[in-house]
Amino acid sequence: MAFRNEHLSFSRLQRFEQCPLSFKLHYIDKRQADPGVALRFGKAVHAVLETLLREHIEQEREGALSEERAVALWQDAWAAAELSGIAVFEEGLSLLRNYVRRHGHVDHQNVLAIERGFELPIGPFVVLGFIDRVDRVDDETVEVIDYKTNRLLFSREEVDTSLQMSLYHLAARQLWPWAKKVRLTFEMLRHDVRLTTERDEEQLAAAKAYVETMGRMTEEAREFPARLNANCVYCDHRQDCPAYASALRGERSVVCEDLADLETVAREREEVARLAKVLYARKQELEDVLKAHLEGHDELAVAGVRYRMFTTASKAYPLDRTLDVLTRASGHDRQDLVGRLASVENKALDALLKDLGKTLGKDRLNLLKAELDTVVEKRLSQRFSAKEEA
Repeated sequence: MAFRNEHLSFSRLQRFEQCPLSFKLHYIDKRQADPGVALRFGKAVHAVLETLLREHIEQEREGALSEERAVALWQDAWAAAELSGIAVFEEGLSLLRNYVRRHGHVDHQNVLAIERGFELPIGPFVVLGFIDRVDRVDDETVEVIDYKTNRLLFSREEVDTSLQMSLYHLAARQLWPWAKKVRLTFEMLRHDVRLTTERDEEQLAAAKAYVETMGRMTEEAREFPARLNANCVYCDHRQDCPAYASALRGERSVVCEDLADLETVAREREEVARLAKVLYARKQELEDVLKAHLEGHDELAVAGVRYRMFTTASKAYPLDRTLDVLTRASGHDRQDLVGRLASVENKALDALLKDLGKTLGKDRLNLLKAELDTVVEKRLSQRFSAKEEA
């Protein structure tokens, strides 16, 4: 009997994109999912933010969210998610505290929805989903906010082409038809960064066509190959995946014996690269287990190996005081020393420009960025790149 989707969702389409075998195991074979720590951690953080905001709105409050309440909710969510290890507990606690302290001022009148469900008809399919939060920006603009606990920050390209955000835009337009503009924001909680984007009509039309195409592909597929990547360690069906088991054993199908055969060299290189990503992610997962058992102990002796945690130090010299010392000791001109020593670190400059943008406005900020581009010093270096051909 042919498979048919009872509905589509972003997560369903994303699973098929990332690994057709995972899609088959989850939606066709209906195997029992085994979510890892990362998935359970993310859901626990989302649960805290949802409850914290919902209580704030139900009480019709304007002001700061309660940090004390966030802590209590995290304790409950932590236990419910069956998480373990003080390092992970502290990470979630710090993440939530930072969010409340930096972005916790909320006017209940401006929050239009929390965990709002939607149904989008697209071709023969219905797309279901939930939006974390929607705010009223002004009389013609709403902002869709999606919380992310990802360790890696999204690139600008990933934000601007995100299918998830395109679907959210369509849903927001359906739910709040008065809104002429829809602002789309990823709240990257681990990084305290808000990544905002928008969609035009061409992008939305392309997203709908893509969803319909992918939906048909999921129903017409007859083969469901595994696609090994660094995310395999987080897959909730990794225990049922023969390709993942083979990767953990380091098994390879291609071994190049003649290094003059570039075709085979390239094939083995790509297979080794995929295996390396899987094995490195697995190494990190195993190290996290060992670190959890090291908490409160100086060392851990297992299987003939002694594991320890140790502290490393890095040095940072405050610019003004360092220049004072060097000027006094060397007799060199202070301005000359500034020219030889000082440079502006990219992330620090980006953070400063973000703050300045709040008061300068978009046009003046763009002029400032253009002026900075005239003084930037560019360094070129050679890097190896490999990208599969379409």
